[in-house]
Amino acid sequence: MQWETVIGLEIHAQLSTQSKIFSGSATTFGAEPNTQASLVDLGMPGTLPVLNEEAVRMACKFGLAIDAEIAEKNVFARKNYFYPDLPKGYQTSQMDLPIVGKGFLDITLEDGTIKRVGITRAHLEEDAGKSLHEDFHGMSGIDLNRAGTPLLEIVSEPDIRSAKEAVAYVKAIHALVRYLGICDGNMAEGSLRCDCNVSVRPKGQAEFGTRAEIKNVNSFRFIEKAINHEVQRQIELIEDGGKVVQETRLYDPNKDETRSMRSKEEANDYRYFPCPDLLPVVIEKSFLDEVRAQLPELPNQKRERFQSEFGLSAYDASVLSASREMADYFEVVQKVCGDAKLAANWVMGELSSLLNKDGLEIEQSPVSADQLGGMILRIKDNTISGKIAKMVFEAMAAGEGSADEIIEKKGLKQVTDTGAIESMLDEVLAANTAQVEQYRASDEAKRAKMFGFFVGQAMKASKGKANPGQVNELLKKKLEG
Repeated sequence: MQWETVIGLEIHAQLSTQSKIFSGSATTFGAEPNTQASLVDLGMPGTLPVLNEEAVRMACKFGLAIDAEIAEKNVFARKNYFYPDLPKGYQTSQMDLPIVGKGFLDITLEDGTIKRVGITRAHLEEDAGKSLHEDFHGMSGIDLNRAGTPLLEIVSEPDIRSAKEAVAYVKAIHALVRYLGICDGNMAEGSLRCDCNVSVRPKGQAEFGTRAEIKNVNSFRFIEKAINHEVQRQIELIEDGGKVVQETRLYDPNKDETRSMRSKEEANDYRYFPCPDLLPVVIEKSFLDEVRAQLPELPNQKRERFQSEFGLSAYDASVLSASREMADYFEVVQKVCGDAKLAANWVMGELSSLLNKDGLEIEQSPVSADQLGGMILRIKDNTISGKIAKMVFEAMAAGEGSADEIIEKKGLKQVTDTGAIESMLDEVLAANTAQVEQYRASDEAKRAKMFGFFVGQAMKASKGKANPGQVNELLKKKLEG
């Protein structure tokens, strides 16, 4: 039997506000446990929440960016459940009237095709604290610093059909929230987490299968692996005569498997009811107009502009617009050197290779965009060859100065004087007379192979400084003259 995978994702993005959603406590990551939890965060009797306007603004930004309906009136509710890291015994969230309604996001798949994924809703809520299980001698510790941090929960439609599509969608959301400046997207710190709802059904069947939810997956790689494992588990279970149970599961990356955590709750299990401490939130048109005016150029818009304005391929434009920092870096390089294709090649090639090797983000690059653009100018005006440029790039990365300073200091300027190159070529040919005779006596196919030998000898004699184009042109004339 052929099976079809059906996936819906719930992404929790921590909003980059200075303070929590209902209190003035700081949201800085990494503080000493329980030093950033106020009486409001702890749910002490007599305390009242006050909604953070900036969290509302950020949610509206996201809603506008996905072309979603923004609810003129939205309401906070209490989601009741009992867990050690939930100090109030309920989570303040949104249920029936969320701030962001239906929208969509277009994602680029591996084969270059664009797929539209529907977004059901995005709602505001507070984060819970964190249970710590290490170094407590068989007990657990509770850190409530995170309790009350504002979250935007982004719920997709079940439109995703493979683990790779799921990763493409999460990457697109990750890029979008960073472009908007509403979330830093640091998955290692839990700033962006994903719950994967996975089911399978016989190909052609309209009805969805029973789904299992994989909670809190925190890397692109683990999302793909967790979904693939869960799909295989469900198919094997059904084919062996069993039934998939609706439940919450955890992914164990060490064993590359999912395991049961608890039976999946339904909405009525949480006993949702409107929060009596918070008034309905009314979004005025003037507020939305103000937020709309603050929207930056979005990833898809930037990708399309890179193609139309700079003539880049869809692939290059997609890679360069994947993060706001990468796009900004590329645009500075392009502006300095005036050659979008060369700029793209160097940013995606040598620069990306350097950053990957050293585990750096582009904003930590030891070579600034201005420096790289300046070096590409020296390639374009034939001051240096592409080969020498790699040496100059390495020196810039090592902190040895600008391209011009390095070229001057190391004497790397390309030789473009025709007389000097001809003289050098004469010496090369005189030192290899047997090869010259063999070349002239050979057919076209053998000549093509042997020509590389002479070019290599010439570049060696010039210590890589001779202009390769001139070397090729003059050498051909001399060998066939």
